[in-house]
Amino acid sequence: MRILVLPFRKGRILFTAMIVVTLIGAVFYLIRSLPNPVKATTTPVYQGSQLEKKAALTFNVVWGEEYVPQILDTLKTNKVTATFFIGGQWAEDFPALAGQIAQDGHEIGNHGYSHPHPDRLSRSANIDEIKKTDEVLFRLTGVKPTLFAPPYGERGDVVLKAAGEAGYRTILWSIDTIDWQRPDPSIIIRRVTEKLHNGAIVLMHPTAPTVHALPQMIQELKKEGYEMVSVSTLLKGLQKEDEDKSKTDRDGS
Repeated sequence: MRILVLPFRKGRILFTAMIVVTLIGAVFYLIRSLPNPVKATTTPVYQGSQLEKKAALTFNVVWGEEYVPQILDTLKTNKVTATFFIGGQWAEDFPALAGQIAQDGHEIGNHGYSHPHPDRLSRSANIDEIKKTDEVLFRLTGVKPTLFAPPYGERGDVVLKAAGEAGYRTILWSIDTIDWQRPDPSIIIRRVTEKLHNGAIVLMHPTAPTVHALPQMIQELKKEGYEMVSVSTLLKGLQKEDEDKSKTDRDGS
């Protein structure tokens, strides 16, 4: 009887072990399939450090493709790096332009896929919008964005948490040119220069007035001693400011 029972027991142990290994593998797969834990703070960023004379020019792009080449030419002529928040659907429709933005050395950000109202979407739908765009932009530009500009500037708790879970930092602005209303270029320039400050994030779109305003706007910022950098560069300055403040608080306590 022992000769018959022993192989049966060994077989049962082996079968049980295989089940355990399979279950463990399934658990790890499910964990990896869940939304990422919050890798980025859910607090939106409106500006960079007030201690550095730097500003970031940003462009939200889901239309206006006819003006993008002129904007890129102006930035290149003036040796300025900007941040472009690109919609996934737009990038698929105009892959050459999306690629050119990255090739020219500008920072690529995520502006959602179909430009819906994020505040009207669920958390999972917001994550889908972000991740779908993430995949498109990586495929077309080779860049994995980490910054998210929510369409319409909507920033409800659900939107901010979704961006954080997707591993993104939500970026807003401190100076709005409101150029989508197509004002006179002089108005766009005035809106920027009158509100200019250290760490400013300037919001723009590809419009005809923006194209005409951009060269003078850049010259005005340079004349005032501002360095125009990417949003990520502003964030580094902001992080350093926070670290220095924390160190000062610790040393003073």
